[in-house]
Amino acid sequence: MISWTFAFGPASFYSYRAMERQIHILAADALAEEGLEFIKGQPDTVLAHKPGLSVAELSAIIGDYDGLIVRSGVQITSEVLASAGKLRAIARAGVGVDNIDVDAATAKGIVVMNSAEASTTSTAEHAFALMLALTRRIGHAYVNF
Repeated sequence: MISWTFAFGPASFYSYRAMERQIHILAADALAEEGLEFIKGQPDTVLAHKPGLSVAELSAIIGDYDGLIVRSGVQITSEVLASAGKLRAIARAGVGVDNIDVDAATAKGIVVMNSAEASTTSTAEHAFALMLALTRRIGHAYVNF
């Protein structure tokens, strides 16, 4: 929701609300239910969760959305972005953007972002667990049977 207040006298007299505009987001890949629920809970956001779209299906509907959320399962190529329409942002849920044609998106004025630090904790936990496994010789335990 966007609102403006003019500074010409009493705010209640000179204030108005702009037309409410909802942000339409397409989640084109499988995402955690908690994340989807968070987006759905935003009052100015409409979420469409459509995993498993073909390239042709994605190309046909991508222009109807303001934002796109993907993981590594969806390839966002220049062909898909050819009909970008009102798309303004692509968010990659994960590290890297190797499945997104960043040059094509940038040429169309579309911001590409990722959540590079999202898996930092789980990566550190996994590395620590592997170090513990080495010290306890868990990998070699099956040899003794």
